[in-house]
Amino acid sequence: MKSKAHSAIGRLLYAQSGGVTAVINATAAGVIQTARAHRVPVYAAHNGILGALREELIDTSKETAAAIAALRHTPGGAFGSCRYKLKSLEANRAEYERLIDVFRAHDIRWFLYNGGNDSADTALKISQLGKAMDYDIRCIGVPKTVDNDLAVTDCCPGFGSVAKYTAVSTLEASLDVASMADTSTKVFILEVMGRHAGWIAAASGLAGEGADAPPHIILFPERVFDEAAFLAKVKATVERVGWCTVVASEGIKNAEGQFLAEAGTRDAFGHAQLGGVAPVLAALVKEKLGYKYHWALPDYLQRSARHMASKTDAEQAYAVGKAAVDYALAGMNAVMPVIVRTSDAPYRWKLEPASLEKIANHEKKMPASFLTRDGFGITPAARRYLSPLIRGEMPPPYGREGLPKYVQLKNAKVAKKLPDFAH
Repeated sequence: MKSKAHSAIGRLLYAQSGGVTAVINATAAGVIQTARAHRVPVYAAHNGILGALREELIDTSKETAAAIAALRHTPGGAFGSCRYKLKSLEANRAEYERLIDVFRAHDIRWFLYNGGNDSADTALKISQLGKAMDYDIRCIGVPKTVDNDLAVTDCCPGFGSVAKYTAVSTLEASLDVASMADTSTKVFILEVMGRHAGWIAAASGLAGEGADAPPHIILFPERVFDEAAFLAKVKATVERVGWCTVVASEGIKNAEGQFLAEAGTRDAFGHAQLGGVAPVLAALVKEKLGYKYHWALPDYLQRSARHMASKTDAEQAYAVGKAAVDYALAGMNAVMPVIVRTSDAPYRWKLEPASLEKIANHEKKMPASFLTRDGFGITPAARRYLSPLIRGEMPPPYGREGLPKYVQLKNAKVAKKLPDFAH
């Protein structure tokens, strides 16, 4: 992993990838502030890897120190992100060679790609091609994903905040339902993100503890959806408690392996577009049990809620950005700073470099020990893991009009030096 410190004078290119989070800009702040401390100029790719391919680069030196600092509490992706998966080197070598050409034209010697599994794979391939094309480029993957499904790292920056939002929303909505259950809604269904891994859904379990505390039912992608068992659990809960809160991961499947919410379309990565599992479950409850229901789909709200961010998450997001620059300038290549938990109580963690080969194209799902025997809840082991990740508050500053004061960067473009690239 390690080599001698990089001695070339050059620039660092940072790019954001995939679905943004409440704290991905905190990582950007960590990158830029750390690079500035080392007097290394930073360019940012506009709209992720597409900006690098199109040679649409942003000069972050045009931003004030105050603006960069404000990224720590601003949600969204300050430089734009994208869902664009580079094909294999064999299938489309031209794209990778274009990236090296752009790097060469702008003297980019360090590339930091802030994303999930696909981004780790991209950074790994670029590092390999750099060697093949005799261009000295150091590539560092920077972890980010609300799904919390990256391998090796204990948790992923972005997850702690969506987990906090989900647990709080489950608690607050359940208080509402409990108030109205006698004459109105009996079943409330909250659908959360999570295509193949149920980490976000699991976080809702922090809202309460005990058989009668919400959420009464959590549906995980790791368990096959059993319609009969689900309906029996809903019915028993309503009869005992008077109402029932259900939290469902968007990616739950039936015994045939089909998504309950399959919409029949595909996204840019070739993944099935999911059309909403909550209304499917709600219709089932109405048809089979006759209960009045409400359902909610927080969608982007859950991953953009910076006002409810976890302090732990925000601090980890900044730390991985700082570490990524430190690793790059120390001469490391094809690694990612990962979070290593050293203690549950008190919660302690540190960062270590891990090879991108161990992370790229791997997926971390909920371990069986985190799920209750009936598959509808989380175990004490899951609570020990999840609880520290949502702790602490780091609210943004608010203006006189009562809204958060978020920053919008100038995003001044760098002059192009190459012909346009058709891809």
